[in-house]
Amino acid sequence: MPYSGFPPVLLVDDVPMIIEVVRAVLDQLGFRDIDAAADGTAALQLLRQRRYCLVLSDWNMLPMTGYELLRHVRTDPALRETPFVMMTTQAQADCFPAARRAGVNACLIKPFTPSKLRETIIAVCGNTRPDRTA
Repeated sequence: MPYSGFPPVLLVDDVPMIIEVVRAVLDQLGFRDIDAAADGTAALQLLRQRRYCLVLSDWNMLPMTGYELLRHVRTDPALRETPFVMMTTQAQADCFPAARRAGVNACLIKPFTPSKLRETIIAVCGNTRPDRTA
């Protein structure tokens, strides 16, 4: 089922190849409006300019980490309800408890399969399309 009716997704990672791979997976899932940022500082600027249905963020970036971005999002009344998924490698998965305490909606270990990403998005955002009327 395509997600073409959803508002844009924000993808945050400092590795251009990861951005392209995750963007391709999101495209396979039907997401068409995907913005990217190379770190939390750039992502925060985008979040203040545009409404996103989902943030997918890496943990380890400079100058602002994904964890710091998450903390900013959760303390900003205009952003705090934004679904947020943290991504990192198995070697850094010990960061997930801190992310959960900070209010992350889900955590993903890279690399992940398209089906795992889809499953996570459904768990976080639901399986409905906002362009449908009730």
